[in-house]
Amino acid sequence: MKISIFGTGYVGLVTGSCLANLGHEILCVDIDEAKIQKLLEGKLPFYEPGLKDLVAKNIRKERLKFSTNMEEGVNFADVIFNCVGTPGQDDGTADLKYVYAVAENVGKFAKNKKYLVNKSTVPPGTAKECHIIIQQQNPLSQVEIVSNPEFLAEGKAVYDFTHPDKIVVGSRDSAAYSVLRKVYTGRVRSYIPFLETDWATAETIKYANNSFLATKICFINEIANICDKVGADVKLISQAMGLDYRISSKFLHAGIGYGGSCFPKDVRALYSTAKKHGYDAKLLKEVDDLNKRQHGQMLTRIKEHFNQDLTGKRFTIWGLSFKPKTSDIREAPALTVINQLLEHGAEVHVHDPVAMPEMKEEFGEKITFHENPHNAVEGSSGIIVLTEWDEYRNVHLNEFADKMQHKVIFDGRNIYEPELVQEDGFTYYGVGRR
Repeated sequence: MKISIFGTGYVGLVTGSCLANLGHEILCVDIDEAKIQKLLEGKLPFYEPGLKDLVAKNIRKERLKFSTNMEEGVNFADVIFNCVGTPGQDDGTADLKYVYAVAENVGKFAKNKKYLVNKSTVPPGTAKECHIIIQQQNPLSQVEIVSNPEFLAEGKAVYDFTHPDKIVVGSRDSAAYSVLRKVYTGRVRSYIPFLETDWATAETIKYANNSFLATKICFINEIANICDKVGADVKLISQAMGLDYRISSKFLHAGIGYGGSCFPKDVRALYSTAKKHGYDAKLLKEVDDLNKRQHGQMLTRIKEHFNQDLTGKRFTIWGLSFKPKTSDIREAPALTVINQLLEHGAEVHVHDPVAMPEMKEEFGEKITFHENPHNAVEGSSGIIVLTEWDEYRNVHLNEFADKMQHKVIFDGRNIYEPELVQEDGFTYYGVGRR
């Protein structure tokens, strides 16, 4: 099939390259000429394991092409994926101007029957609004709107696309279901639920999915904070809870809190959508507030250890991205911790395997970047672990302990065993663990 992808960001590029790898002919369209030029040169705008090789392979096989021409993108295919960004606004609502701009262009240029598939995460009512926009452009338009939300986790997005736990398709046109099955040929197996539903239900599924996972994270972090007060071990509590088949162990790993482009934005957007419709979803508001508070818990622990005075002290941060295997620093806990340390007069040295260029754009020369995690700890008053990269799990602490001013570790991701860290002569602080 010929398929157009509007938007070459995270969702668009992963979707386009994976569909090309299925044998479809893909045209990715973006208004950013510089980004398109870089993609044609094989340069990706972000880091995602396996994606660079997938893009290069399908460009080479001429199954993946790029363009900045909107009209060409609309008329290239009968199935058009809308994968543009939906950034969160100050009031928590999703900014849908890019989604609606695509709908407007499809309505303007489409000459026959087409399916506009909203892949981006959008609040309930977006598909209906896209339909209205297209009808305003062309009352005789044959474009059908489909809601097909993505469920791609950064760091394993290619795997998630090729091994989905569900494919959700919302439409008012029954023919759309069979069209989408053809799009995902090779993907739809008897053991993968293909959920056929309406627009609003499909749109809400994605928000409900992410909001529940965010709630699980915040719940176990709250339990961890209680553990700190009563002297319990949250790791064993998480293990015990995970053995209950009704709960499962997924997303019950206590730490400094979640970040990224999905969970924070989606929780706020669902809360804002409910509020718009006259319902105060207090649980979702508290999840968002609790996660923000969790980001600040690390500073409290650091200040307690150093008797509230951080002036002139040098701290090493290991991990800048909001999770491993991605360069994404959007709403990463590291942003909060770095700003707090700087505000308290501390000197900050950092390392991350892939996310340092993004953090340099954020802080510039206010902090010091190191290409090697070992070099970053020299003269340090403490190591703060904020991303659970394997590079930090496998370090031998005793190799550089003598280079530090103070041998203390603040483990924001609970990746170390306290006993082993203490054997190397370090003071250990975890989240809900001592």
